[in-house]
Amino acid sequence: MSKRSTDIWVYIEQHAGKPADVSLELLTKGNKLTEQLGGSLKAIVIGHDMKGVAREAFRYGTSEVMMIDHPHLENYRTLPYARIMSDLVSKHQPRIVLYGATFVGRDLAPRVASFTRSGLTADCTDLRIADVNYLKKDYPALLLQIRPAFGGNIIATIITPDVPVQMATVREGVMEKTVLDGTHDGTITELPYEADEMAELVSIIESYREESKVNLKAAPIIVAGGYGMGNRENFALLHELADLIGGEVGGSRAAVDAGFVAPERQVGQTGVTVRPKLYVACGISGAIQHRAGMQDAQKIIAINTDPEAPIFDICHYGIVGDAMEVIPSFIESYRRKLK
Repeated sequence: MSKRSTDIWVYIEQHAGKPADVSLELLTKGNKLTEQLGGSLKAIVIGHDMKGVAREAFRYGTSEVMMIDHPHLENYRTLPYARIMSDLVSKHQPRIVLYGATFVGRDLAPRVASFTRSGLTADCTDLRIADVNYLKKDYPALLLQIRPAFGGNIIATIITPDVPVQMATVREGVMEKTVLDGTHDGTITELPYEADEMAELVSIIESYREESKVNLKAAPIIVAGGYGMGNRENFALLHELADLIGGEVGGSRAAVDAGFVAPERQVGQTGVTVRPKLYVACGISGAIQHRAGMQDAQKIIAINTDPEAPIFDICHYGIVGDAMEVIPSFIESYRRKLK
């Protein structure tokens, strides 16, 4: 049996020549995994006029960019992109292939995994390399694919030991994005694009993309409310505090479902993962689904009427009380300090 590859590939999702943040986060994580696995980190770039995207990938630790550049590939389309990725994986058999758990990644990854008969775990929140003994058989340097399961009530570690290629989609924001120090150059391997009649069955006539007006991931301070805030009107207090201290307003899944706050402000397993310097949780019980999206904040202040609320298990400062009484005190104290 030939020796398995130890290469790690990251599919670089891009829009209008700008790489997606989740892809750069995966390059950072892939760089760390490569140190354990002993292989090389490669980026796969598909599109048109992609040399800028390729150069950006080198800043995050990749040693080689495999680039397929053609005008027909300017916008993502399922059939040609899936065929290109499937052919590359079939030919080179990398050990690990990582995608962002975005609309594109969730469309592309399962098609490639099905065609190449590879293992695939969706919506991972962590990735590790470890030696595993499974069914009395040793599997060295296996990818541990970690993700919430059963509605977020447990954290599952998934392995795919019986296939040469292991694939995973990873949620945006759960990995850190770190530019390496110094200047980093690599090899750009340009691969030809071969047109296929089947791949051209679908064409894009017009596309419209609107960027979100809320950027919770970049906010240094987040004031978040849960169902315990009572109603949408009470969230006005959170907006007032956030405006005062230069933060953004977030919410739990329960608050979003109740209509207290807009869906784009949802923090948690099915929302956005954030790492602010300060996270103020108001009326949030702290279910595991919410904690998965904010537990890496540098400082967490929790306000809840229930002293047994799970949010107090992870907070740095806990206040047992009614947020509708505590938040006005915060606002008044901060305004006094600003004078």
